[in-house]
Amino acid sequence: MSRLVPVVVDLGGLQVAPMPGAAPVLKGIDLQLAAGEQVAVIGASGAGKTTLLLALAGMLRPSAGRLALFGQEPWTLGTAARQRQRARALLAPQVPPLPPRQRVVTAVLAARLPQMSLWASLRTLWTPRVADAERVQRALVALDLPDKLWLRVDRLSGGERQRVGLARLLVADADLWLVDEPLSALDPARAELVMRRLTETARAEGRTLVCSLHQVEVARRCFARTVALREGRVVYDGPSDGLDDARLQALYGGAVFAPSAQPLVDPAPVAAVLPQAMCR
Repeated sequence: MSRLVPVVVDLGGLQVAPMPGAAPVLKGIDLQLAAGEQVAVIGASGAGKTTLLLALAGMLRPSAGRLALFGQEPWTLGTAARQRQRARALLAPQVPPLPPRQRVVTAVLAARLPQMSLWASLRTLWTPRVADAERVQRALVALDLPDKLWLRVDRLSGGERQRVGLARLLVADADLWLVDEPLSALDPARAELVMRRLTETARAEGRTLVCSLHQVEVARRCFARTVALREGRVVYDGPSDGLDDARLQALYGGAVFAPSAQPLVDPAPVAAVLPQAMCR
């Protein structure tokens, strides 16, 4: 990997278990990701995709091997320094933890809490600033949720909740985006839109994007590089177009993966008027 491009993720012989004393889920992972790189992670259920993202988010401590983020090993840092490093990464889980009675604007702004003072974070619970609400609205419009800003989370469908969770990425200042199965609750048109928004925004802003997927054709079409896991080990790391049917059959042990249909037309969302009376 070129020394001219900073290395954001550097893993060597990484082993990670779900809890102390348990058998490792990740078994000797070697992986490097450069700043601004976009990588899809594929593999069957239980292969270790989510565990890898949790480890990169600082939520699981390695049981062996090396895990370095932004040139530092987080588990060798003090608590304050490790928290500052964690603020540079944002995990978007498959099922986002959105409080059901919270308004969408507040739920999305939670992604900016690491950059907020205590007073500013408390204020967002009641009266978000106009600038903050407008920032959230732009993210919602980008994900075809133009009229959801002031709704409560429990009024949303499953697919809408998933996109609200992804909108957090678009408003955060995180350098490393960790996205776990972002398409599981979305119809094909919305899935196409979401992947386009995530990859285009990450590229424009220089974010490093790591996205776990079950949809192999999405990985082939949207990502230049794919990492394939099987039973906690990397069995493929290379160009996505190198994932031919023979490799996929060996990876999944299933039928040949047929090419997907052509990308669907991108919906053209229209921004809703932002109610200034609800902001400060």
